[in-house]
Amino acid sequence: MEEISKEINSRRTFAIISHPDAGKTTLTEKLLLYGGAIHLAGSVKARKTQKHAVSDWMEIEKQRGISVTSSVLQFDYQGYRVNILDTPGHQDFSEDTYRTLMAADSAVMLIDVAKGVEEQTKKLFRVCKQRGIPIFTFVNKLDRFGRNPFELMEEIEKVLGIRAYPMNWPVGIDGNYKGVYNRKLAQVELFDKDSSHGQKAVASTAGRVEDPSFRALLGEDVHQALCDDIALLDMAGDEFDPDKVARGELTPMFFGSAMTNFGVQPFLEEFLRLAPPPKPRLSDQGLIDPHSDVFSAFVFKIQANMNPAHRDRIAFMRICSGKFARGMAVYHVQSKKQVKLGQPQQFLAQERAIVEEAYPGDIIGVFDPGIFGIGDTLCQPGHQFCFQDFPVFPPEQFARVQAKDTMKRKQFDKGMTQLTQEGAVQVFRQPGMLESYIIGAVGSLQFDVLQYRLKQEYGVDILMHHLPFGLARWLEGDNLNPKALKGIDNGMLLEDLKGRPLVLITNEWQLNWAVERNPGVEFRVAPSDARSVNLARREQA
Repeated sequence: MEEISKEINSRRTFAIISHPDAGKTTLTEKLLLYGGAIHLAGSVKARKTQKHAVSDWMEIEKQRGISVTSSVLQFDYQGYRVNILDTPGHQDFSEDTYRTLMAADSAVMLIDVAKGVEEQTKKLFRVCKQRGIPIFTFVNKLDRFGRNPFELMEEIEKVLGIRAYPMNWPVGIDGNYKGVYNRKLAQVELFDKDSSHGQKAVASTAGRVEDPSFRALLGEDVHQALCDDIALLDMAGDEFDPDKVARGELTPMFFGSAMTNFGVQPFLEEFLRLAPPPKPRLSDQGLIDPHSDVFSAFVFKIQANMNPAHRDRIAFMRICSGKFARGMAVYHVQSKKQVKLGQPQQFLAQERAIVEEAYPGDIIGVFDPGIFGIGDTLCQPGHQFCFQDFPVFPPEQFARVQAKDTMKRKQFDKGMTQLTQEGAVQVFRQPGMLESYIIGAVGSLQFDVLQYRLKQEYGVDILMHHLPFGLARWLEGDNLNPKALKGIDNGMLLEDLKGRPLVLITNEWQLNWAVERNPGVEFRVAPSDARSVNLARREQA
């Protein structure tokens, strides 16, 4: 028990959330750089002769310079075991990000200093707020011209409804920043000029703000502006309250530049000190204490073909309680079967290492023979409980897909099955149309990724025809006969892969028309026996 407690208290498992292009993947890489996990950081927008971002392992990510899937990154730093969940910033992959947040104990909210709080940041912040997890803010890109720091603080408080406490403060005027002022240590840290463009850790010079040498280095105007800002913060700013941070009511705020390593190391060290260790997790049997001897975990992500040469399929699971040991047998609640977790792995993006043991807060990957699903619970034999439900987005865009070459039907079916199980798209069948699938997605970029991965990973070119529908509704009711429905002349009747009937409808007006004309039928955003939450619609409301 003492061993488990010590390991738990050293774990920090967090997700990084932001609007696209705020620098999230770059910050992730710089944390790895300072953690010693890598020695030369790649750039998402690197030249062809340079390395790509370590956390972007798919070819499509390297080509487009964006993250389209969550990645798991682990390293040790000053006695802490750090688990970073790097999430896709693009809104079309919100569902993957939402699921990943279920596995995190805290979140780092990344904000562009020039753009402030953007739309996708608002959505992801609300999910963190609903879960009550601590949120830390990193204001990025201070190497470029940006907005006034006081304006950004005010925007965070007004738009997101959370108070902000600056842990450090930028030194400079009008976006020409030379360093940061550490409020806790009451000292200025000036960064040396970096000729490596942020690829290596940067040396720095530290000293107290009243030091005459710093006044000379900064110049009179910059030095006076810093002194005025510090006085205003101390007089009118919030008090730092760790309890409010833990409840998600106060966000510690850091300033820096991930691209040039500006302020990254001080942020990492202070974040690890303040961020929470693994906490109890809600299940249908109440809270599951991470310090319990009973092993438990849940699957939050499934990824096919991480190693294209082996066509493998990895289930990522978050350990919630007890100690994991390689080769142990666990009870898979959904299938009601015991399974042996052989060859467990931990990851640095696509780099893998076999792990002998792991503890609550750790993320491990195990080979999935096709039995695991997102949200599944695994626990010690003799115990049976389910962790809380996972959010599932109802699809809002639809297309018909089929293989160009009918001779590749087997590869097409396999690819559609495996990629669907990752949760990126939903797949339906139209009765009598066996050669094609109807796919549903939250955003159009998911269609592009599906088409690309079918080609690259399964050797299948597809024909895709977009459909003019905006809603999917599962049909339930006594003596249900889908063919007898009224008011859906412009809709499309389908079945999901479990044979449950649903209808695609153009818009809310047509849906209301159909509901009125079919009083004995329920039009549901998800099957009643499926674990889902209509988060997308809730946010729009």
